[in-house]
Amino acid sequence: MGFNLKNNSLAKNKNLMNTYDEKISLLLEMIAFSTVDGHLHKREYEFLAIVANELKISLPVFKDLFHQELPQLVMKTEFERIQQFYRLALLMHSDGMLHEKEETAIRQIAVNMGLNPSAIKRILEMMKKAPFAMIDAEVLLNIFQEQNN
Repeated sequence: MGFNLKNNSLAKNKNLMNTYDEKISLLLEMIAFSTVDGHLHKREYEFLAIVANELKISLPVFKDLFHQELPQLVMKTEFERIQQFYRLALLMHSDGMLHEKEETAIRQIAVNMGLNPSAIKRILEMMKKAPFAMIDAEVLLNIFQEQNN
């Protein structure tokens, strides 16, 4: 499965992450999630490397993150939480296999972030059907906004 973050503004919008610590925390969370099924697949690693590159994290720092513990960094806005959920969902699809443990974990992570369970379910179902699991950013945000009304 080939991912092209150039055409997906929500997945790669790095302007929202103001600090180096936020960028590192995002990658650490994504790394932890990528191994929830017990394996780090080549495509998952490649996807993580693309995200690290987009965030301007050097290759040595990126590789070192695989040996660090996950710090708790609270995302401030709902938009940041939605963005992180979407990145994790893309990562979940990056190896071309959907594992039950991954789907359970992402749902729990998203609920812990305070995201609406109905919106989470809709997004995950849409991603299963979408080419390369990508959803237009406006559609994604509208689903979460609908749930808030």
